[in-house]
Amino acid sequence: MNRKVVITGLGIYSCLGKNLDEVRDSLYHAKSGIIFDPERKAMGFRSALTGYVETPDLKHVLSRSQRVYMPEQAKYAYVATCEALANARLDLDYIENHETGILYGNDSSAEPVVRSVDTMREKKDTMLIGSGGIFQSMNSTVTMNLACIFKLKGINITISGACASGSHAIGLGALLIRNGLQDCIICGGAQEVNPFSIGSFDGISAFSIREDEPEKASRPFDRDRDGLVPGGGAATVIIESYESAVKRGAPILAEVCGYGFSSNGDHISVPNVDGPRRSLLMAIREAGMQLNEIGYINAHATSTPLGDSNEAKAIASVLDGYRIEVTSTKSQTGHEMWMAGASEVVYSMLMMKHDFIAPNLNFEHPDEDSALLNIPDKRVDKHFDTFLSNSFGFGGTNSTLVIRNM
Repeated sequence: MNRKVVITGLGIYSCLGKNLDEVRDSLYHAKSGIIFDPERKAMGFRSALTGYVETPDLKHVLSRSQRVYMPEQAKYAYVATCEALANARLDLDYIENHETGILYGNDSSAEPVVRSVDTMREKKDTMLIGSGGIFQSMNSTVTMNLACIFKLKGINITISGACASGSHAIGLGALLIRNGLQDCIICGGAQEVNPFSIGSFDGISAFSIREDEPEKASRPFDRDRDGLVPGGGAATVIIESYESAVKRGAPILAEVCGYGFSSNGDHISVPNVDGPRRSLLMAIREAGMQLNEIGYINAHATSTPLGDSNEAKAIASVLDGYRIEVTSTKSQTGHEMWMAGASEVVYSMLMMKHDFIAPNLNFEHPDEDSALLNIPDKRVDKHFDTFLSNSFGFGGTNSTLVIRNM
């Protein structure tokens, strides 16, 4: 089988806003969601910068027995998924009578583990940890919670692919639907924002230390970049077969027409050029389109010196002189890690639907590699019908999606 896979719903909860409208406005007006967090500095962090995300209060939305199993990233994912389901016109009656699946990217759940260990060491009694500690601390916490809350009966798997997790979730979901194994899947990515989750990153000097100007700290592709800024939240993308969407009378927003993936087969944390290049080429080949059909590239570019340079080289080698706009929305959000592959699809979808490309903030001086690309530092008002989105992660995992407007 080779069924067409379409996007019918979107939901977002990020440092740029708590819903699609707020996020669209932040993208359009080039608003940064990055702040200085005094708590991190008090904890001994080298960099106290972060994307600010407020934990949603679900006290009057979910029961206590449901909330007790949910860490912060599951709460973000719940809010994003509620918006996406409403957007896709998927109600609980339909879900209960059809096999709707979930593939969600998540690669850590640090805070519940820390809290549980603290309780064990202080109280010397594991009974005081509580049953919620088990389900909050597992990497699969998002999918297990959402599958139970929404009574999902299809595939139910967490995708742990480092910073490509959210993108792989969408790509793998598209493969299942294309081959007739599912009709509809809730895909996405979630990232916890608490300090415990990224302290080890700070410990290897991965973060920018431009603490006096938080909004200028994330500088993808800029010559003077000095590291990434952590962020988080959740993004949900509802995908289904074209036949299923038409039968439901669902809004058909776009088509997932290409998915490329690769492994660098190299260093565990240092990216190369060949792996991303192969992922790009595979996605474009699978989409069956020419380069001049792609109107925008949302780069992975996290604002690290080597990572941005190697991605610029990979993109430039594939584009072969084609001057398409390339930006990294991480200049506004910081690096949303496990969530990024899904959130950047949502960001790119919002731009495509509203005829603009958000600027690559803080791109003041290109280096020799980023100079090879067309990177706008101001908003571009432009209609485009196809975009490509890159996501790369530790261990050399790469994912590229090609999505076309409908």
